[in-house]
Amino acid sequence: MPSITRGTCYCIFVYDIAFSIDLNEAERRISSAKRETIKHKRRAPQYFEYQPAPLGISQAAESVRIVESFVTDTQVELVVYDFGGVTVIYRVPLTGDSSRLLALSEGLADSRRRVEDLLNFIRPAVSKANISTFVEDYSIFQVDGFAESTSVDELLNRYGPQIAQILRAETRQLSEDEVIDALSYRISFGKDDVAIMDWNAALVVDKEAEDVLTVLEFANVELLEMRFLDQRLDDALGLAYDRLSKRSRNWLTFRSDLRDISQWQVDSAVLFEGVNNVLKLLGDQYLARVYRLTAQRFHLNEWDGSILRKLETLESIYQKISDQMVSRRMEVLEWIIIVLITISIILPFISGGH
Repeated sequence: MPSITRGTCYCIFVYDIAFSIDLNEAERRISSAKRETIKHKRRAPQYFEYQPAPLGISQAAESVRIVESFVTDTQVELVVYDFGGVTVIYRVPLTGDSSRLLALSEGLADSRRRVEDLLNFIRPAVSKANISTFVEDYSIFQVDGFAESTSVDELLNRYGPQIAQILRAETRQLSEDEVIDALSYRISFGKDDVAIMDWNAALVVDKEAEDVLTVLEFANVELLEMRFLDQRLDDALGLAYDRLSKRSRNWLTFRSDLRDISQWQVDSAVLFEGVNNVLKLLGDQYLARVYRLTAQRFHLNEWDGSILRKLETLESIYQKISDQMVSRRMEVLEWIIIVLITISIILPFISGGH
């Protein structure tokens, strides 16, 4: 790509730290926190917004040299969502030779430590605290402009293979098919801007990219939460199947099984709805298209479908255990009736004998 006059690489790390977070309580405990909002750079209607708005926290940090001359900014941003998601965002200023961007795909080691410190600080505002064992990392290369005038078409046609290597953090020359696939999810608002979304990274050439960056950030949060919820449902299904397979049960274990499975269902459904409903995109068609393309690249619809199927399977297991309990109850009632009838038949003979 041409030399970069000014830009920023946003290194994003997403964690799940709890079932839910009371943002009002967390905001009260952190004086520097503020609610994150959409900037409406493209005159989006005011009803395009977060519901509820996540909490933004800025922390001072020492600059970290990643590779070559790339050094992180002295501020790290954390964004806290009410459904338990947290993003840690590092900024790396970009200038000069764009060919160096390929080396800027390294992770930063202290993101988890910052999340652990945050959790300890806001723990009274947290429900069911538990930091996820995996993290979703993503890089967004945002470029304000290039040293030489370059149209979007020229950028894609002339520098497409190099951009594909940057997006896929691949040092080898990529095939034409791979390049086409890497560049296939892209969108432009004007003639001089473009956003290219791939699985591991995105390139955004735009001077006013805040709203696009916000949508990309949230899509990564949603992906992490879908992965986390899918894993939780896998665990719940395994436990539920074990409960269903038990041969010997009494009334207490029946009730305990149903209570546990219903709790897994409720927790999963609440998290699923919370993640999917927090960002309202109906008010801005362009940002809605940005989100839709990113969701397609991340396969979010497939994740949603998988989760819904597992919720249905969990409901089916719940129903089967409930049917077993009803059947066992009917058997007991039948035996009680038989015993009472037998007693009613025998009792007169016993009384007559006296």
